[in-house]
Amino acid sequence: MKAKLLIVDDHELIRKGFRLLLEGLPDLEITAEARDGSEAVLLAARHQPDVVLMDLSMPDGLDGFVASQKIMMEQKSVKIIVLTMHDEEVYVKRALQLHIHGYLLKNSQAGEVYEAIRAVLRGERYYRTRIPEEQLSRIMKGEETESVLTLREQEIVRLTALGFTNVQIAGQLTISPKTVENHKANIMQKLHLKDKHDLIKYAIKNKFIELL
Repeated sequence: MKAKLLIVDDHELIRKGFRLLLEGLPDLEITAEARDGSEAVLLAARHQPDVVLMDLSMPDGLDGFVASQKIMMEQKSVKIIVLTMHDEEVYVKRALQLHIHGYLLKNSQAGEVYEAIRAVLRGERYYRTRIPEEQLSRIMKGEETESVLTLREQEIVRLTALGFTNVQIAGQLTISPKTVENHKANIMQKLHLKDKHDLIKYAIKNKFIELL
């Protein structure tokens, strides 16, 4: 049986490029392409892909991290492979925190993308970046380090630091503005912060703001 793929990127040329690289392989079937995170969530629900190749930085709709969270929440068996130009440690850490299955740079060769797809389908984790192997190993070993904030609270901190209002955050995360307010109150209490200015300083210090 062929593995079904969904390709997500805001640049049509990049989507077409990966399609050309992969569509000739006998055990893969590209079922759909999405131009942003919001469309990716909809198409993932419709096509039920086995693997999603996910861009991170998409200016319209949901970004790759939020879209990945939504897709994985709705489809427990789906595998997400990030395809990005970002190889900074903060991005890799975030992907690990979200239990994303694979992480590749966009300039990866077709063979490596195919290898990553086969690996995640076998239940393995496949991360390849320009970060030195020793440093990457250290990051991955620290994956289980728990934050005082839940993943949802971390996402709200990040979106707040990026300038989103409560209403906009609610739209991104598909929750009510009142729920966002409640989360923020819990965050402030957990971190012993007084106001939004302190929250933004916390986000910058802990590199939430870098996850654009």
